[in-house]
Amino acid sequence: MTCPYKNRHQETILDSINEGVFTVDLNWRITSFNRAAEAITRVKREEAIGRPCSEVFRASICEDDCALKRTLVTGKPTANITARIKTAFQGGARVPIRISTALLKDEAGQVVGGVETFQDLTQIEQLRKELESRYTCEDIVGRSRAMTALFDLLPQFAESDSTVLIEGESGAGKELFARALHTLSPRKNGPFLAVNCAALPDTLLESELFGYKAGAFTGAAKDKPGRFALAGGGTLFLDEIGDISPAMQIRLLRVLQERRIEPLGGVAPQPVDVRVVAATNKTLSDLVKTGTFRIDLFYRICVVQMTIPPLRDRRADIPALVDHMIAKFNRLKGKDIPGASESVMERLMRHDYPGNVRELENIIEHAFVLCREGFIRMRHLPPELRMDDAVQGDGGRTGTTLRAMERALIAEALERNGGNRKKTAEQLGIDYTTLYRKIQRHGIETPAKDGRNRKGQHCRLQST
Repeated sequence: MTCPYKNRHQETILDSINEGVFTVDLNWRITSFNRAAEAITRVKREEAIGRPCSEVFRASICEDDCALKRTLVTGKPTANITARIKTAFQGGARVPIRISTALLKDEAGQVVGGVETFQDLTQIEQLRKELESRYTCEDIVGRSRAMTALFDLLPQFAESDSTVLIEGESGAGKELFARALHTLSPRKNGPFLAVNCAALPDTLLESELFGYKAGAFTGAAKDKPGRFALAGGGTLFLDEIGDISPAMQIRLLRVLQERRIEPLGGVAPQPVDVRVVAATNKTLSDLVKTGTFRIDLFYRICVVQMTIPPLRDRRADIPALVDHMIAKFNRLKGKDIPGASESVMERLMRHDYPGNVRELENIIEHAFVLCREGFIRMRHLPPELRMDDAVQGDGGRTGTTLRAMERALIAEALERNGGNRKKTAEQLGIDYTTLYRKIQRHGIETPAKDGRNRKGQHCRLQST
């Protein structure tokens, strides 16, 4: 195959560019692929050369509105087109990019293909979201059946103005779901305010939620609006709602019933327009049975309930979470860690995570402190996670364990998609033919139906 960039000097120049650059011939097959393109797509140059560009990039515009195709058809370059591509690394993370395209001509002026440059916008998008505090389903990493069921129902819950109760262990990501509910709701342009109810004693929590009037107590020199008032038109997130006292339960029940608040020292109730999302790491129904939580408040809060599964019950999400966290810390710490070694991934898959996603993030951050370059290895993990001497290192028995892990992930993805191999391959971030070979190699039985008409299953979510 003839490559327009035979000259090593030209390849060196392309590899020095921070933006991804690739070229295609008139049959849409990749003829050159620079180093930045490798880093962004996680596809090696030798694997990309000769393949159709749509197989490598799997961009959101590849099928319907390919910028490079438009350039080859019209002869006009394009600039600053935004899209998302799926990487080839641990589950196919979606990366936002900005694209520019142009024709590629030979010395005689004949069109021999096209060239595309693309820039990774992940860091820019993350900074924007942090500034705007806007989160969607795409920001919550998870491909397990329980998580995809939550994703299916999250937009429906967001459309409603009903109070939502989110239950889940500490570190499972309850606030992230609460923010996603707000962002997807009609209140998205209003404020999102969060209060940790367990962090404040009753007197401070009361003034924090409802505010106070000047002179209400010594030191109250001027009026202070509470969080209910400040969150007007938006969403108020009450975290650790199961830890509030009986007295505060009564006050909160009255507010939810009447949609009015009375600041400390006030003489007249004030109406509030706010949606309440509450969260707890306890099971409120059990607290109701023991008499520590009011049953009437429970039913006011639990209009719609979401239960976030602990990480140990959705181990299929761990590889994608590790990939996401490594990309995050690469941006924050200015490193280029390509990933975790096989033995590290096997160890992370076996851990029970009492601290859930927050604990996994702490583990990866700890590894980044010790890992200067290359893959994260066992010696970079916290001491309590390192293997004993018999299995320590990056070889040994991890191969068999990883094959079993791969088989389990593929089988779970096939089950989730009702046997639809195309959807399964897309979610796993691999080619259809690669998935077929892995199914044959592992001897995985697939459902008789292909699952294209299968509706998403519900997890433990309910409406009362």
